[in-house]
Amino acid sequence: MIDPVDFLRQLQLHGTEFFTGVPDSLLKSLCAYITDTVDSKRHIIAANEGNAIALASGYHLASSTIPFVYMQNSGQGNAINPLLSLADEEVYKIPMLLCVGWRGEPTVKDEPQHVKQGKVTASLFEAMGIPCQVLSSDRFEMIDQIQEAYASIKKRSAPYALIIRKNTFSAYTRNSEANAFGSFTREEALRALIDGLRDDAIVVSTTGMASRELYELREARSEGHERDFLTVGSMGHASQIALGIALKETQRNVVCIDGDGSALMHLGGMAIIGSLGLDNYLHVIINNGAHDSVGGQPTVGKTVDFLAVAKGLGYKTVKRVESLHEISSFVSESHEGPVCVEIRVKKGNRSDLGRPKTTPVENKEAFMHYVSKEGR
Repeated sequence: MIDPVDFLRQLQLHGTEFFTGVPDSLLKSLCAYITDTVDSKRHIIAANEGNAIALASGYHLASSTIPFVYMQNSGQGNAINPLLSLADEEVYKIPMLLCVGWRGEPTVKDEPQHVKQGKVTASLFEAMGIPCQVLSSDRFEMIDQIQEAYASIKKRSAPYALIIRKNTFSAYTRNSEANAFGSFTREEALRALIDGLRDDAIVVSTTGMASRELYELREARSEGHERDFLTVGSMGHASQIALGIALKETQRNVVCIDGDGSALMHLGGMAIIGSLGLDNYLHVIINNGAHDSVGGQPTVGKTVDFLAVAKGLGYKTVKRVESLHEISSFVSESHEGPVCVEIRVKKGNRSDLGRPKTTPVENKEAFMHYVSKEGR
């Protein structure tokens, strides 16, 4: 395994001083060490991967140094546009080193949303003309690879990518973390939420822990899963999936269960929701100030006033609920919509939390049958 302390030192020896990206579980030790040791103005956890490429580009323009951008391979899609139309050697020639977690690596068992992305990770970089290689877990080979990467970056004045396999980095635990500001867990909040929803409500839950907890709560209550669309992958897009449903099912309550990291990733979607003025749309933002599903790295959720944002973007009713009883009570009542509810919760989840036993296609088919049947 590679010691993240040693890896970061190698980057700094090549003059890299600015770090940005979106956290990934395969990079959590590296991200934790960067967070502990790099000044907060030189390490920015970005809202999405495209933003990270732009941030890195701006820092290079001001400093002439080579920035470092990290992401999960699921974030390649967000990064493609600025990589090709901004950083590419046929446009502005912006040098940077990319570090990409390889979820869904072929022959390595992973979640269904990562399978296709894992197959095409390297070929996407090849299609973009970005040189890439899989980082070795041998220290001396790693040092040679980093030297090769920086030589290519300097020669071409363009991006280079290192692809990171599972268990490449050894463990590192952060020195300290700020306490979360919630008094109960996300799972407790979800239980209170579904207690208060109408039986015919349609639910779209964001990727990660929220969908896994929602699935287990339905199991514990001996309820079916057909009313819930469990979004896998496509982080940041649950609110627009829910919006598309709400536009068609105008007589049904449509609930989006979002997270702070997910909401921030494509915040502009909230402007579209607000502009349409749908009475049947309920946007629940569960805020723990962390990217909980990929290692618990911080978001800016603790400092963002989501309610002020929602109000400014046209949501008619906004509310921060402070207790489990208030969650159930509020969502059981009628309010002028669209509605935005923020629920602040503790960071973390149960260690024995399971995963859905149905495939994405099975979930989709059951969900569509439920929506069409109940909508008649």
